[in-house]
Amino acid sequence: MPYSHPQPIDSLQVFRRVRHLLPGAAALAGTAGYVNSVVLGFFHTPVSHMTGAVSHLALDLADGRVADATASFSIVLGFLGGAIIAGVLVGALKLIPNRVYGVVMMLEGVLLAVATALLMARHRLGLPAVAMACGLQNAMTSSYCGLVIRTTHVTGTVTDIGVMIGHWLRHRKIELWKLRFLAVIIVAFGGGGWLGALADARFGPQCLALAAAGCFVVGGIFWFVTHSGLVDLMQEAGPRPPRTGSFPNH
Repeated sequence: MPYSHPQPIDSLQVFRRVRHLLPGAAALAGTAGYVNSVVLGFFHTPVSHMTGAVSHLALDLADGRVADATASFSIVLGFLGGAIIAGVLVGALKLIPNRVYGVVMMLEGVLLAVATALLMARHRLGLPAVAMACGLQNAMTSSYCGLVIRTTHVTGTVTDIGVMIGHWLRHRKIELWKLRFLAVIIVAFGGGGWLGALADARFGPQCLALAAAGCFVVGGIFWFVTHSGLVDLMQEAGPRPPRTGSFPNH
């Protein structure tokens, strides 16, 4: 929970940073929702969050469905493996955009491409490949200015919004930028899931190729931009802080 270790936050400075981060976070959440819906059309176990995967694993074991239990377990291991890889590659405790994130995004695209080929061949090895891509993506980001960013599931996000609303009902000051940020993540994930369901109904697992291509291309662009130093130039030429302004309590 992001409330366990509160950090002193300058609301204006944080909002200036987060508004540039929001489109990317929303795109990642939409991608995860899209991928999860497509895979659910192939197999009954979700791949973007492990609560459902572990629950399905328990159900499969209880019903004696060994093959399904094996597939569900492979999803859990795949997600864990992706998170481990991200921890090794990124290695940062806080979100500090650099070229490594581009490499991770390209790797996610490769994993989704491999999964697309396997699922089109009706092979269940595509499931841990997709789960690994989701684990990789989810572990890319961590605490950023007191905000925990999770892009492959919305359980914690809904919880955080609920806590903030509860604080507001008790007439406590809340950070509106954080509430908006989290709300956009939920909408993006749901919208991606809706598009994924439509695409899967028409094209089947091959529509995962769209997410694979998108991740790889965006990762390549991000790698090039950070490698060439354009990010530092843009930050130096960033917008000036507003003269006045404040956030209302609610």
